[in-house]
Amino acid sequence: MDVQLKRGLLDICVLAAIRTEDSYGYQIIRDMKPYVEVSESTLYPILRRLESQQLLTVWSAEHNGRLRKYYRITRQGEARIEEFKEEWVEIEAIYQFIVKEGTENDKAGVPQGALDEAVGIAQG
Repeated sequence: MDVQLKRGLLDICVLAAIRTEDSYGYQIIRDMKPYVEVSESTLYPILRRLESQQLLTVWSAEHNGRLRKYYRITRQGEARIEEFKEEWVEIEAIYQFIVKEGTENDKAGVPQGALDEAVGIAQG
């Protein structure tokens, strides 16, 4: 998978993993595991990036005598998930265009804006 595409998807997955409750690194990895594999060496830079973008906040609490960092989604993080859900409609249309095996007549089923966007991305 394209590195940039995967990076964007992983950012959203991390935000989704902490959307309903605060969490810590190892738990985030476990929560994401049924859907996508992510290592600690991948997760922690994502968490730092999301924090710098103000999409999540970090706080520490003692757990078994050690400080554990917890992550909480912000309003901006919630808004980013909603933006992604809107973008996904366009991504799905582009995907349908790419995997379609039909003829010229089949293009009627894909929104023209999605086709224009796909062409713009390809030329980009």
